[in-house]
Amino acid sequence: MPSLPQERVIQGPTPLDLNTELPYQSTMKRKVRKKKKKGTITANVAGTKFEIVRLVIDEMGFMKTPDEDETSNLIWCDSAVQQEKIAELQNYQRINHFPGMGEICRKDFLARNMTKMIKSRPLDYAFVPRTWIFPAEYTQFQNYMKELKKKRKQKTFIVKPANGAMGHGISLIRNGDKLPSQDHLIVQEYIEKPFLMEGYKFDLRIYILVTSCDPLKIFLYHDGLVRMGTEKYIPPNESNLTQLYMHLTNYSVNKHNEHFERDETENKGSKRSIKWFTEFLQANQHDVAKFWSDISELVVKTLIVAEPHVLHAYRMCRPGQPPGSESVCFEVLGFDILLDRKLKPWLLEINRAPSFGTDQKIDYDVKKGVLLNALKLLNIRTSDKRKNLAKQKAEAQRRLYGQNSIKRPLPGSSDWEQQRHQLEKRKEELKERLAQVRKQISKEEHENRHMGNYRRIYPPEDKTLLEKYENLLAVAFQTFLSGRAASFQRELNNPLKRMKEEDILDLLEQCEIDDEKLMGKTTKSRGPKPLSSMPESTEIMKRQKYYSSDSSYGSSNSSSESDENEKDEYQNKKREKQVTYNLKQSNHYKLIQPSSSIRRSVSCPRSISSQSPSCADIRPFSAQQVISASRPTSGSRSHSLNRASSYTRHLPQSNDASSSDSLMSESLRKLRPKEQEDDLTSQTLFVLKDMKIRFPGKSDAESLILIEDIIDNWKYHKTKVASYWLIKLDSVKQRKVLDIVKTSVRTVLPRIWKVPDVEEVNLYRIFNRVFNRLLWSHGQGLWNCFCDSGSSWESIFNKSPEVVTPLQLQCCQRLVELCKQCLLVVYKYASDSRGSLSGIGTDWGNSRLTEFQ
Repeated sequence: MPSLPQERVIQGPTPLDLNTELPYQSTMKRKVRKKKKKGTITANVAGTKFEIVRLVIDEMGFMKTPDEDETSNLIWCDSAVQQEKIAELQNYQRINHFPGMGEICRKDFLARNMTKMIKSRPLDYAFVPRTWIFPAEYTQFQNYMKELKKKRKQKTFIVKPANGAMGHGISLIRNGDKLPSQDHLIVQEYIEKPFLMEGYKFDLRIYILVTSCDPLKIFLYHDGLVRMGTEKYIPPNESNLTQLYMHLTNYSVNKHNEHFERDETENKGSKRSIKWFTEFLQANQHDVAKFWSDISELVVKTLIVAEPHVLHAYRMCRPGQPPGSESVCFEVLGFDILLDRKLKPWLLEINRAPSFGTDQKIDYDVKKGVLLNALKLLNIRTSDKRKNLAKQKAEAQRRLYGQNSIKRPLPGSSDWEQQRHQLEKRKEELKERLAQVRKQISKEEHENRHMGNYRRIYPPEDKTLLEKYENLLAVAFQTFLSGRAASFQRELNNPLKRMKEEDILDLLEQCEIDDEKLMGKTTKSRGPKPLSSMPESTEIMKRQKYYSSDSSYGSSNSSSESDENEKDEYQNKKREKQVTYNLKQSNHYKLIQPSSSIRRSVSCPRSISSQSPSCADIRPFSAQQVISASRPTSGSRSHSLNRASSYTRHLPQSNDASSSDSLMSESLRKLRPKEQEDDLTSQTLFVLKDMKIRFPGKSDAESLILIEDIIDNWKYHKTKVASYWLIKLDSVKQRKVLDIVKTSVRTVLPRIWKVPDVEEVNLYRIFNRVFNRLLWSHGQGLWNCFCDSGSSWESIFNKSPEVVTPLQLQCCQRLVELCKQCLLVVYKYASDSRGSLSGIGTDWGNSRLTEFQ
């Protein structure tokens, strides 16, 4: 093994001169270490021999620390680390190994664990060749050989050292009599009919990133290495069993053969890229989608076998850390997979320390992408250390002063005290879960924006597949942690784990209602009221403005644009959930009035804070109005339970007592019967159907032809449109695209409904909810409309107490169709005008890009 080059000190201002070929050669020089600056992310790379790791660290802008520094944000080691080291890490630190991962990375441990899972679920784990572990299963192997002789069959077996690596000590046999009975070996059936490429046998090195074990998160890198043998493949027989260059695909073995081809291109030589291989499969009419699906399923099922061991070891290292908190561990694994002639993948082995050597350019290109994209996904921030120290200080103060601690009821306490204690305990549990869900949403939004060439394969978006994996996970816990499986099983089956933010908020609301009943307070209705009279504060509620001081969701390194966008989204959500006592909806209110004595269903989320503002939040126009206005309900959510706890409401001040009277009389003039409202909705639908997206410089007919051409050639455009919408456009620019449609709708509605403010139109509030749903999960809502998969935008009405008429639903459907067409026109415009699918410029607007007729 070549020694690392010595660090060279450069005197004077002369910059470091690197040869252009050095990045993927072993002669790379280290850069001069700079002084640590405040606000920089630090990395300790003393534990790696691979220069590509240091190069990626530099490209990420991280600062390398001295070898003895144990406080770095990132610690990278080539070999597995001791559990004691993981236990000593602070919450802001990251290390590139999980404890317990050796259960699938050692050949003998992998074989033992897979054998146990095969006994429970043989059909799900049919991707592992039949295996025997010596010396424990020596007798079983000899019995199997006797059965083959009776049937006059002969098979080939591959023998590997139990803890070997790099192809050392591997051999092929057809007669098991000469195998030593006491050596620690792994014996597997040899796959005699592999998929060949140009007559050579090969295997695939697939790179997998595991960012968390609690909950489990797995990402698959959509590239890798194809490692080929260096002699033409012939099925094994007595004469060629010793020709390892034919039967083994290990790079460490074949690089010593004189026939090994080193080529700088990805489509030639003995080492090629998986990106090229998928193109090869496609060119030969193979199903590439099924290929990746099979690979993903193999990887997830294998890591499900490791999950009980890894999770148990991780929690032993990090006791007291709540489930779902930030993981201090991550791991890049190398899966070695062989394809048979039917393209079925077979698992050979897993490397927890895959080589990041860069002997060839193809190594440099692939491995740099693996590392660079992995570090971007981790979202290591400069503020992590500061926030962690502040959190530790706050927790220490709470423990010292006994703040927020729920006192246990004394023995012999009354039923009332017992119930109060259970309620408080339940509320604390719900608050913790709510914080976890919100943090998880923020984390997923970051991952969706920074995946690069990675794809999340667990948890999958397909709910059927997710249920299948969760069943396997339950079997794995029962198989490997039988003594502790009950607690893990309860945790897996905890209904809170499946609940969304809205559902948890509903449960918190119900806890508050129950608490009020126990305390003897009058529980007031939180739902919409039948309008027997018009509250004087109606228009005040309509004109509430929301301002934000500090978003509880955004990460510390988020851009100001994305922060503002997140604030807007939360403001829109609040407006959607706000109950406005509008006379034109009085018929609906009478139909859906909830009884205060009925327990609210989890499937019907509703915000208390937005429905019943507290007295502290509302500032009436005059003192007279305070007396005459309806009193707000006392059941407002506390500040810590609001959907965005940092958002507060401020109302316009006025000393004119007659202003509220004029506002109320204006609302009374707007009273419309249901028939008139349906008629106006029909007119809106007619106008929406008449709207058209116009491409700049083209007529309506030409624009329609362009859209139809994209739809007709959807197979060609699908990936490009997806890349443009989901990856190239950030959330701000995605909103600008939909604002093209939204602005035109805002212009049209006041003319149809004859109102000065479009916010007064109930239909427009419904439209707002649709727009927000289309922007859900970084634009995934709109993309689902193209794919007919995932959660439909119509699901927003399933959990809403508001009645949506068929006419209103048709208007929403037309609105979604316009948004889809708008995206296609924007995509085409960007492609034609810039030659590539670049982002939206600041000069975009509906006058420049889109026109509505």
